[in-house]
Amino acid sequence: MQTLLEMGEAVAARRRSLGLKQGEVAARAGISQEMLSRFERGKTAEFGSRKLLAVLAVLGMELQVIETGVSGSLDELRRERGGV
Repeated sequence: MQTLLEMGEAVAARRRSLGLKQGEVAARAGISQEMLSRFERGKTAEFGSRKLLAVLAVLGMELQVIETGVSGSLDELRRERGGV
């Protein structure tokens, strides 16, 4: 993932897979439902790192930083492409 839109889409997909509503996740992360909605839809130019990390923690996700152009393991590549 390289853009806020891609991160927002991943967060939305994870939230839905867990059966959680935006309001629930937002409340647990300490942000407004509107802010989470805008992030998930790519309608915000900025989304601070503290907010992002709080949302990811609620959803059982984590942020990983890797060098550009560095390929991950075969398992990571499969997960990114929706495979097993």
